[in-house]
Amino acid sequence: MNVVFDIGNVLVHWEPRALYRKIFATEDEVEWFITHVCNSDWNIEQDRGRSFGEAVALLSRRFPEHAEAIAAYDLRWHETVLGPIEGTVAILAELQQRGVPLYAITNFNQDKFQETVTRFPFLSTFRDIVVSGDERLLKPDPAIYRVLLDRNGLAAPDCVFIDDSLKNVRGAEDVGMKAIHFTSPGELRRDLAALGVL
Repeated sequence: MNVVFDIGNVLVHWEPRALYRKIFATEDEVEWFITHVCNSDWNIEQDRGRSFGEAVALLSRRFPEHAEAIAAYDLRWHETVLGPIEGTVAILAELQQRGVPLYAITNFNQDKFQETVTRFPFLSTFRDIVVSGDERLLKPDPAIYRVLLDRNGLAAPDCVFIDDSLKNVRGAEDVGMKAIHFTSPGELRRDLAALGVL
């Protein structure tokens, strides 16, 4: 069985609020900014491959009073990645020791992903990583899963995909993969054991 990981909030903890709690005085201000300015609709376009420079310029024209805080999303982006999720990284290492073929599919800006790989060497474990920013495709588009399958000569039923997003889990199932909705390292270990992978 090939095991295919998501990365953000499965192997590394990503939380933009952690950055903005250092910038704004109250939780209400943080939530307003994350909801109305640097929101998920804006961020997903960086995952699709738009450069952070273009994204910051676009948003700063709309919200000039927040230009400095918007720029921080790019310049201080590393502060949104809080560190490894140790329990999942331990599972990854155990799978590697067992010789399980390991892959990843991640919605991630291509430039920020390279920064993240430098910070977290365990990400070099994978035989291949499909990065949405490189492919200009986003999970749960079936095409991004097929990039991994086609590029590596894998059959979908021989793969189990792990993601914290239920819609991305469903996307993997739609192309014929087995899939696990990640909620915690302990649950993941039990789910992989049930499949006979651990």
